[in-house]
Amino acid sequence: MAQTPEILPVLIGADMNCYSVARAFHEEYGVVSHAFGRWPMGDTMYSRIVQCTYIQDIDNRDTLLATVTQFAHQHADKTCIVLGCTDDYASLLMDIRDELPENCVAPYITPALRDKLVSKADFYDLCDQYHIPYPKTFCAQKALPAEELSEEALGFSYPVIVKPSSSILYWKHPFDGMKKVYTAQNPQEAARILAQIYGAGYPDKVLVQDMVPGDDSFMHVLTAYVDKNSRVKMMCLGHVGLEEHTPKALGNHAAIITEYNESLMETLKAFLEDIGYTGFANFDVKYDSRDGSYRVFEINLRQGRSNYYVTGAGYNLARYVVEDRVLNKDLGPCVMNQKETFWHSVPRAVVYKYVKSPAFVAKARQLAREGRETTSFGYRPDLLTNPKRMAYYLVHMQRYFKKFKTYYK
Repeated sequence: MAQTPEILPVLIGADMNCYSVARAFHEEYGVVSHAFGRWPMGDTMYSRIVQCTYIQDIDNRDTLLATVTQFAHQHADKTCIVLGCTDDYASLLMDIRDELPENCVAPYITPALRDKLVSKADFYDLCDQYHIPYPKTFCAQKALPAEELSEEALGFSYPVIVKPSSSILYWKHPFDGMKKVYTAQNPQEAARILAQIYGAGYPDKVLVQDMVPGDDSFMHVLTAYVDKNSRVKMMCLGHVGLEEHTPKALGNHAAIITEYNESLMETLKAFLEDIGYTGFANFDVKYDSRDGSYRVFEINLRQGRSNYYVTGAGYNLARYVVEDRVLNKDLGPCVMNQKETFWHSVPRAVVYKYVKSPAFVAKARQLAREGRETTSFGYRPDLLTNPKRMAYYLVHMQRYFKKFKTYYK
């Protein structure tokens, strides 16, 4: 365990992202994190490494600013490291970062840069400028009739993916049957989905997108840390084998094996540095077997929900923030992970049963046998002699068998 500076992690959210970051801080510095969420979530419930406070309107800018300000003043002898664990919270921290007390560190980009990246449609405009491949995309700005969503009008064939350009705005306009991402088999179905989304009051663009072929095992995730001088210091690429398939969690990573791809890493490194990025960045990428390209779906302006795959590979996320922003250390040249490790958030048996790539399963089995395996919630210091946490962990893992049996197609 590293020599701990006088730090206090302040995490906004209470999900697996929050728990994974809290675990990184606890592993590296032995500190307990403080989290502020809207309501209790099992991911952080009964934990000894993160103390949660629930404020129903913590997703309100003024409430968040007042909450963090008060907390920082109460702990004026420590440096508060403030990290958002959802898109919404990270975006709000970008708005208020310059208004926080002096003992707060919030490693985020400016609102001006955020606004160029947070919309998937605007992000794709930047991808064009930097020659970063992404799926062919048609942007809708309102509900459209089926004839305007024909293959001729789109420029690509069905089935297609339909998803909001702004995830933040989308989740603020709920409706029955809401999903994170939709698949439309024909123009009529695409028109129905658009009508649902816009009928709920969603005000931004909706993307109708070419479906890159391939199952979950064609997906990849890349996490980077960019220092205060906009220099990339760490990149860790993960090959996704399995994603969650419940409607509201669709696309969340469930199993990852880290790997190395110098070309992809260098392309995204140059992009991040050129636009003046800082903090954590997380890219969703899919391999396109039609032309051998890696197509970027989106950039998340924070560490991802599955971020423990990075810490578990040996690149503790907490250490990068503390050494860069608190200790003002030079982190040296960029480290690009070349080690293989197997991370999963669901039981190993679920991974082995539902991953469709035999090569991924074989590699996962090998890494597990060799002890190169990590999970977010299987943290012994938080489970031993903590029966409530252990009970939650066991029940939570068991539920995945039913979830995948019900939703995995």
